[in-house]
Amino acid sequence: MWQAEHVRDRLTLLYPQCDVKIVGMTTRGDQILDRTLSKVGGKGLFVKELEVAMAEGRADLAVHCLKDMPMELPEGFAMAAVMEREDARDAFVSNDYASLDELPAGAIVGTSSLRRQALIAARYPQLVIKPLRGNLDTRLAKLDRGEYAAIILAAAGLKRLGLAERIRSLLSPETSLPAPGQGTLAIEIPERDDGLDLVALLAPLHHAHSALVSIAERKVSQVFGGSCQIPLASYATIDGDQMHLRAMVATPDGTRMISAEARGPAADAEALGAQVAELLRVQDAEGILAACLSEAAQADDDARSAELAASAAGKPVV
Repeated sequence: MWQAEHVRDRLTLLYPQCDVKIVGMTTRGDQILDRTLSKVGGKGLFVKELEVAMAEGRADLAVHCLKDMPMELPEGFAMAAVMEREDARDAFVSNDYASLDELPAGAIVGTSSLRRQALIAARYPQLVIKPLRGNLDTRLAKLDRGEYAAIILAAAGLKRLGLAERIRSLLSPETSLPAPGQGTLAIEIPERDDGLDLVALLAPLHHAHSALVSIAERKVSQVFGGSCQIPLASYATIDGDQMHLRAMVATPDGTRMISAEARGPAADAEALGAQVAELLRVQDAEGILAACLSEAAQADDDARSAELAASAAGKPVV
């Protein structure tokens, strides 16, 4: 809702003659909170209902976290604007500890991301990592009830909601490489035939620098069929006219992890993304990702078997 209100306020300032309204919606990604995204459909869960509303003419545009957007948009939709990126880093949140380094062996860390899980497991194998879903209030409440010693969240979300004081430390990209598009808002629109040029109207909200780094980052994910079932990170920065892109692929337990990086002209962002993806490919990225998908499929089969067994025994499914 903050994201929608932010865009509404920006548009109202730009076009005071327009009446900009918010159509509040709850997506499947918001509703299913007892399972990780990798097990219930992935990133598209946050997008589909909004696209239906646009296709039916109930909404003219949708505001998304770019990292939640599928790599390929459905026919009839386009990304009209990429807004200026907030802090792309992950944030360490805890009531008792100042950093991951301070956590004792066996401490429980909560995260909703396989990427964060893999990176933490590789660097801190003595910690216990458990799933964490829900909105920010829900996640923080679970921490405050003592269910976790610490949780890892996106710094951008905490800052946007005025909760920056909950951040005990920010994780550097060297410790926790961000997800493609993390900290960035994107505006999706439907194709129209009524003559209204939404791309032109939204152009003042478009941030070219943020758009370029997102192109490079998302290209890496696109090459490998990026989804919530794949622990993949990619993060680009620009210095002058040069772009530096880093990427990582791992198994969820962090036992297998590869990384690659390259520099090149920022104007050739997509080509740089493809170059880094190829550097990962020659290190057997596809083998690692195949293992991830196989593990996810096996976990799904095990869960279904458990549900069927519980149902047959007349026991409630938890």
